[in-house]
Amino acid sequence: MSHLPELRYPSVAEIVSSASALAAHRPDLCVLREVGASRAGRPLHLLSVGHSRHAVLVVAGAHANEPTGGSTLLSLAERVLYRRELRRDTSWHFLLCADPDGASLHATPAPRTLLDYHLGFFRPAGPEQPEWSPSVLPPDRLPPETRALTRVIDEVRPYLQVTLHGTDLGGSWVQLTKDIPGLAEPFAKSAAELRIPVETAASDAAGWPASGPGVHVMPAPGSDAAYPSMPDDARHSTWYHAHRYGGLTAVVEVPMWASDLVDDPAPHPAPAAAMRRLADRLVADAGQVEAVLERALPRLRGPDGPLLRASKWALALVPGLAADWSQPLPVDTTMAYVGSVDAFGRRIPLRAASMLLRVLREAGDREAPRLEELVAGWSDSFAERFRARWVPLENQVEHQARTVMAAARHARDGTV
Repeated sequence: MSHLPELRYPSVAEIVSSASALAAHRPDLCVLREVGASRAGRPLHLLSVGHSRHAVLVVAGAHANEPTGGSTLLSLAERVLYRRELRRDTSWHFLLCADPDGASLHATPAPRTLLDYHLGFFRPAGPEQPEWSPSVLPPDRLPPETRALTRVIDEVRPYLQVTLHGTDLGGSWVQLTKDIPGLAEPFAKSAAELRIPVETAASDAAGWPASGPGVHVMPAPGSDAAYPSMPDDARHSTWYHAHRYGGLTAVVEVPMWASDLVDDPAPHPAPAAAMRRLADRLVADAGQVEAVLERALPRLRGPDGPLLRASKWALALVPGLAADWSQPLPVDTTMAYVGSVDAFGRRIPLRAASMLLRVLREAGDREAPRLEELVAGWSDSFAERFRARWVPLENQVEHQARTVMAAARHARDGTV
C-alpha cells in the first residue's frame, strides 16, 4: 500500500471557490450560478463556459465516496477556458457537486490506505443518490438534487453528458448510454500511458456489449438485467434524461488504487464454482455485520441517520445479489470478470461495516471494537488480494479529463 498521495481531494467549498475565481477572471465567457439546493439546504452550483448552443454537461460528486471527479472538473474547466479549440462551437457546463450533503459525510480527503478510506466512508442509500433515485422512486418523491440535475439537462440540452465516477480499487472503464465510435482508442492509450489498468469486464457492466476494451454500451431499456435483484437499474437513472434531446451520457470511472488483476481476458478455468464461492462469502461476510447491527440496534436512539440508512440499504442487497451470482450469467466468465465480482463482493459488506462503525463510534457502543477488527481486516485483505497500488491523483485526473475530451470530440463529430 502506498504513502500519502501527493495531492489531496478538494472539499466542495474549495471547488466552488476555484470555480468562482475562474468566473471572475473571464466574466465574458464564464457564469457561476446556483441551480438548486440539497435536502439540507446546501447550494448546487453550475459553472458555464462559452455560449454555443452545442453543449457538454459535466457532473461531479454524484457519489460522495468517489472524490476524483471534483479535481477533474476543475482541471477540465481550466482547459476549456484557456484552450480556445475546446470551446469552438461548444459550450461547457460543470455541475460542481451533485450531492453536497453526501460529500459532507465522506471524510477522506487524503487516504493513505484502504483502511483510511473506509474509516471515513459514506455512500448514500439508493433512493438518496441524485442520479440513481429515479430508478427506485416515483417522480413525486425525487430528492431536490435530482430535480436540479434534470432541470439543468432540460436547460442546456447537452449532446453529451459526462458524469465523473470512480472506484476504490480496480481499473478504469467507461459506460455509455449510446455508443461513441472512436472513443475506445484514446481511452486505452491514455490508460496505458498513465499506468492505469483497463477493467475489461467490470461487474457494473455485466452482459453489456463493448465497443472496445473497457468501453461498455448499456443495453436498451426493457432488456434483461444481468443482476435482476438489484433495485437501481442504470437504464432508469438520470443518465438517460439527455436522450430526450438527442444526447447521450458517458460515465467515466477511474480507480484510486489500481489492480493489474482486472484486465485479464483469459477464460476462468472454473467460473461456476468460483461464482458460488463468492456468493457464499458475500452472505457470510454480510452476516457478520448484520449480527453486530442486531446486537447494537436496541441501544441506538432516535431515527436512522444517513449512515445507518445506507448501511442497512447495502446489507439488504446481499441475499438477492448472492442468488444472482449463483445462476448462469449472460457474460463471458473471464478471469477479469470473476475478479471484478470478487472485488464487488468485498465492497458491499465492507462499506456497510464501515458506515455502521461510524454510527457505533459516535454512540460509544460496545460493539464498535468488533466492527473495527472487521473493517481493518477486510480492508487489508482487499488490498493484498488485488495487489493494490496507489494511482497518483494527477494521473487519475489526467486520465479522466482526457477521456472526457475525447468523448466530447467524438460525440460531436457524430452529431454534425
